[in-house]
Amino acid sequence: MELIQYHVYLVNLDPTIGHEIKKTRPCVVVSPNEMNCHLKTVMIAPMTTKSHDYPSRVGLRFIGKQTWIVLDQLRTVDRGRLVKELGKLDSRNIRKVKDTIREMLVD
Repeated sequence: MELIQYHVYLVNLDPTIGHEIKKTRPCVVVSPNEMNCHLKTVMIAPMTTKSHDYPSRVGLRFIGKQTWIVLDQLRTVDRGRLVKELGKLDSRNIRKVKDTIREMLVD
């Protein structure tokens, strides 16, 4: 499966520990395409339909539902955890994701 940055894939996140987001759910690939072509792992941000409007979360409508991209739970997973592609973010939401990550990681 070709993995593309800012596309949404169904990802099996189990097993987890503590407060990590659990179960199989949509996730946004945030790792760059160059990495996705060469590594056996991929950086993802889980999505949820139950959230609060935290500064580290990007709210959007995806497949007809209100969802949040949980950027405070970025993680790297093996490519084998990805089940199938579900769609992609539009340019407006890509910009929001980039801006939020930049805000989180830059002084």
